[in-house]
Amino acid sequence: MSTLLEQLKAVTTVVVDSGDITAIEQFRPVDATTNPSLLLNASQLDFAKPLLAAAAAYAKSKTNDGAAQLSLASDKFAVDVGTAISKLVPGRISTEVDARLSFDTQATIAKAKQLVALYQENGVATDKILIKIASTWEGIQAARVLEQQGIQCNLTLLFHMCQARACAEAGVFLISPFVGRILDWYKANTGQSYDAETDPGVISVREIYRYFKQHGHQTIVMGASFRNTGEVLALAGCDRLTIAPALLDELSKQTGELTVHLRDTGATHKAPAALTESEFRWALNEDAMATEKLAEGIRKFAIDQRKLEQVISAALQ
Repeated sequence: MSTLLEQLKAVTTVVVDSGDITAIEQFRPVDATTNPSLLLNASQLDFAKPLLAAAAAYAKSKTNDGAAQLSLASDKFAVDVGTAISKLVPGRISTEVDARLSFDTQATIAKAKQLVALYQENGVATDKILIKIASTWEGIQAARVLEQQGIQCNLTLLFHMCQARACAEAGVFLISPFVGRILDWYKANTGQSYDAETDPGVISVREIYRYFKQHGHQTIVMGASFRNTGEVLALAGCDRLTIAPALLDELSKQTGELTVHLRDTGATHKAPAALTESEFRWALNEDAMATEKLAEGIRKFAIDQRKLEQVISAALQ
């Protein structure tokens, strides 16, 4: 009997959530995603040491300004890790914009274009890249502009239907609604335990997926941030799922019959009028979980970005 991972790959595009080349080589996903936390972890791995040195040397060759060197070396390291990963996956590599730009539309656009330019220098075509941006109002508007200019985006830190709707209405290529972080909040704030069917993160992604399909939205739904294999299996049939190597390993060792929970049955409803900025902000404000987890996620990515910059600063010395 085939493993649960093999069965899952037959109904869902499996993506590896990692900056570890070894893990990507092992599981051979279609796509791969990175973020500042994963890049920080990757910076400690042997394969990344020459990439750090090369990124520092590249930045020094382009500018004598210390702050500009650090920014450019950080971008170059992220892109070089992404380039190495892109050689192992047939699909796309997602690279994240600095979380500290999450509330600045124009700066997000500029940073996205910088990342794409660095990828192009490495010979990686634009259609192999997704630019990851936090699902703030400002981030979504940046993605709207980038999509219109041919740069496709992956909107992350997504916890609420209003974020998902705004992304779809902006023509975003892909969203990454989080599962495990929603579960974390509910467990901490209710004291209750949840199984896969009552997991509020699973329920959220299922609702987003069905809303998108029923209203004919083309935006891809990629469930993310999993805490256990039960959450992953409960979303079998979702467009894509980005999964950490440890959970992929568990699924590769499990057998049994996979139940497909999500199917695209076609558009059946006319899409409502697009959300306004005030409607978006009010809906997010009314949901304590979404508000808190979005803010926390941005803060944590910013913290790890600063830690990564400390590593890169040492390489620049």
